[in-house]
Amino acid sequence: MNAPIRSLLIANRGEIAVRIIRACKELGIRTVAVYSEPDINAPHVLAADEAFCIGPAPSSESYLRMAAIIETARAAGCDAIHPGYGFLSENAAFAKAVVEAGMIFVGPPGRAIEVMGDKTSARTLMIQRGVPVVPGTESAVTSVEEAERTAGEVGYPVLLKAAAGGGGKGMRVVENPADIGKALESAQNEARSAFGDDRVYIEKFVVQPRHVEIQVLSDAHGNHLYLGERECSIQRRHQKVVEEAPSVIVDDELRARMGKAATEAARACGYVNAGTIEFLVDGDRNFYFLEMNTRLQVEHPVTEMVTGIDLVKMQILVAEGRPLPFTQEDIRIRGHAIECRICAEDVRSNFLPDTGVLARYRPPQGFGIRDDSGVAEGGEISIHYDPMFAKLIVWGMDRKDAIRKMRRALDEYVIDGVETTIPFCRYVMDHPKFNEGDFQIDFVQKYYRPEYLRRPTEDEKIAAVLAAVFSEEEREKAGGTVRESGDRPARSCSPWALRHRYGGER
Repeated sequence: MNAPIRSLLIANRGEIAVRIIRACKELGIRTVAVYSEPDINAPHVLAADEAFCIGPAPSSESYLRMAAIIETARAAGCDAIHPGYGFLSENAAFAKAVVEAGMIFVGPPGRAIEVMGDKTSARTLMIQRGVPVVPGTESAVTSVEEAERTAGEVGYPVLLKAAAGGGGKGMRVVENPADIGKALESAQNEARSAFGDDRVYIEKFVVQPRHVEIQVLSDAHGNHLYLGERECSIQRRHQKVVEEAPSVIVDDELRARMGKAATEAARACGYVNAGTIEFLVDGDRNFYFLEMNTRLQVEHPVTEMVTGIDLVKMQILVAEGRPLPFTQEDIRIRGHAIECRICAEDVRSNFLPDTGVLARYRPPQGFGIRDDSGVAEGGEISIHYDPMFAKLIVWGMDRKDAIRKMRRALDEYVIDGVETTIPFCRYVMDHPKFNEGDFQIDFVQKYYRPEYLRRPTEDEKIAAVLAAVFSEEEREKAGGTVRESGDRPARSCSPWALRHRYGGER
C-alpha cells in the first residue's frame, strides 16, 4: 500500500486542473500547478498552493514535456502526479516515468495504458475474454489489397480507425469498394500526423448506433465496479458535445450485462483506478466494445451527479492503495444529469474554433447546476489548446426536469468575446428527437443545419448589453436584495435569450 498523498502536482490546465485542485483541497492535500507562459493568470494557477512555469504556449514545449513536469514535481516535494485528461494522461511512458521517479501516478498502471491504448491489441484481448466486439480485423492492414479483401469479407460499409488513436482522428467511413484505397491513405496520413503511428485497422460500420459508455472503478485489491452508463451520442466530427446519465435506452438488465462486460475488460488488462469502456449499441440493443479510455473522462460529472460519488477523490484513494469504500450493491442511480461542453467554436460555421478575450463571463447558478470552468472574465481563449473551456452540468429529478433545467441554465449563460457552442446545445435541448430520446450518433448530420440558428442583429446585441448593464445597476441600488415593493426585480438579459429558438414554445 502506498503512503497517503500529501502533495500532488496536476499535469494539466483549464477546468480539469481546477476540478482536481478542488478535490485535493477537500482531502487536505497540497496542490502544485504547472503552467505555460500565457497561462500565468489562469484559474488553475491561482487556485493551487504553488505554481511553476514549464515553458511557452505550445503544448509540445510545456504541458507535454514529461521530464520538465516530473522534475518540477520532484523539486516541489510532491508525492504524486495527476494527469487529468488529454496531454499526457494516456501516455504509458509518462505513467512509468512517474513511478520510476518515486512518485504515485494517479491513474492506471503503464502496462494497462499500453494494452488498451493500442486499438488492435485491445480488440484481441476483448475477443479472448468474451467481450462483444464489432466484426473486423484484429491487426492493422498493411496494404490497399489487404484492405479491399478484408472490407469485402466484413461487408460494406466499413470503418477505418487509427490503431493508436482516438477523438475521431484517423477515422474514415467507406461505403463502397472504389473508395477504400483513397480512404486508407487519408486515414494513415492523419493517424501518422496525430499520433506518430500510421497503423489503421478495419471494422464493420454499425449503422445508426448509439454511443454508450460504462464508468468503471478498480482498486489494487481486485475490486472492479461499474457506476452505470453515460449516453454520448450527440457528437460533431466524432467528438462529444452533449452527454447524459443514465441512457434512455438502457434498462436494468442491459445495464447489468454492459457493466459485467466493462468490468471484465478492466480485469483483463490489470486495470487500477477510474476508466471508461465505450460501446456502440445498435437498434436491437446489441452492444459492441469500441475502446477503453484509461483516464478520467471529460463527461465524468454526469456520473458523479447521479451516483453521488466523487470520482477524483476515488482516483486518489485508489492511488494510495486503499480499497474502494463501497460494493456494487451500494451503487444507486438517482435522477438524471446532462452535460453540455462549452467550446469556443462557431456553430454556424461548421464548429470552427474561435479565439478571443472573454469580455464578459457569467456562468448560470441555481439548484442542481454545476459549472466546471477553467477560465475567468478577461481571460483569453487561444489557438494553442483545445477549444473546450467549460462544462455545464445539471441534475434533475428525471430526464424532463434535467432538460428544462439545462434550457434555463444555457439561457442564463453570458459569454462575450468568442463564439461558443451554447446556441447548438440549446438547439439540442429544444429538438423533439432529443426530447423523445430517439437519436443516434448521426444526430448532427441528420438534423442540424447552421441556418436554423440565426445570428443576433447589431440592435439585439446592443439591447442585450444595455439590459445587462441596467440589471447590474438595479441590483447595486437594491443592495443585492429583492425589493419589497412587490415589483419584479430587473432580470439579467442573456444574449442567447434573444436568438431564434428551434421548436417554438418551451
